[in-house]
Amino acid sequence: MRSRRATALIAMTAALALLAGCGPAAPADEGPAARPELSQLTPVADPRSIVGPSTAVLPDDEVEVVENDAAQKLPATVTSYTQSGDEETEQVDATDRVVAVDLAGSIAATAWALGFGDTLVGVDQSTTFPGTEDIQHVTSGGHTINAEAVIGLDPDVVITDGTVGPRDVIEQLRDVGITVVFVDSDPSFDGAQDLARQVAAVYGATEAGEQLAERIADEVAATSADIARLMPDDENDRVRMVFLYLRGNAGVYYMFGEESGADELIEALGGIDVADELGWEGMRPMTDEALLAADPDLILTMTGGIESTGGIDGLLQEKPAIALTAAGQNERIVDMDDGTVLSFGPRSAEVIEALARAVYAPDSADAGDASE
Repeated sequence: MRSRRATALIAMTAALALLAGCGPAAPADEGPAARPELSQLTPVADPRSIVGPSTAVLPDDEVEVVENDAAQKLPATVTSYTQSGDEETEQVDATDRVVAVDLAGSIAATAWALGFGDTLVGVDQSTTFPGTEDIQHVTSGGHTINAEAVIGLDPDVVITDGTVGPRDVIEQLRDVGITVVFVDSDPSFDGAQDLARQVAAVYGATEAGEQLAERIADEVAATSADIARLMPDDENDRVRMVFLYLRGNAGVYYMFGEESGADELIEALGGIDVADELGWEGMRPMTDEALLAADPDLILTMTGGIESTGGIDGLLQEKPAIALTAAGQNERIVDMDDGTVLSFGPRSAEVIEALARAVYAPDSADAGDASE
């Protein structure tokens, strides 16, 4: 059963998006096609000595399909989660027309990776990877669902996780005969594997779900091993990191802590999670006192967040406490596309590889200047 804490985190994330009223940032320019393998990079003696901003960029935006023409067995009886986290069952009779929506675009990406991209008729605004250009977006603004647009698509099933809404509007789609399945999407690498199984179950394709879950696990493990080579051996020399959610145009500044998903990224990158040191749980408004006490060497954030503050100069002027940290003094800020950085899904390994390049070897990351 979904934990109350996880449910609250999802609700908070959705609320932040609604407050900011922003969609995903435009994808960064694609870098050179050829770049050294992560395993070929030479570790820096002291990665804390690296200065300046960098942007983490995926090598490409493609979502690789695990199996074409995966076998399906329908109708399928699947688990759906209520708002309180209780389990209920839904019967899925057909999947010819599917609407897949969540805050990060992970459900649509998962359906695509399972080989069912051709069934998608409606997706969220975070779904922008190649092949989805002509699929209708049914969310807008702060990721609010357009019920009329969904109904107009005449879907067989809507797959979502409660991070877009309002939720009661989505639940009311059942009143017009649309099957709605709420999956349990946990912001973690294990959660990405479980999401693969849950989405596959909706399609009646459990074997493909297991294949995708295994691929995600294997790729994350292999990439994590490569990243481990780049970490300092002495834990005291590791980079102190914090994930900040920034929306300068809305006056929103949050620090992400345990069980927010940011903690998973920092652990995978071999960093010291300063929010964890402070006992920070979930997503809470950033305070000057907390940030100064944490004194991070590096700040992780979203590309749209930096842009909303007017670049790094604007951020340091707006929040002088950041300028007093080691990260602020060295302008050591690593950003990544809004719809990608916390989108635990089939591209999880690619996300942490891109972040690792930006953290440990910016020259190999097609790094951009976030202050521009």
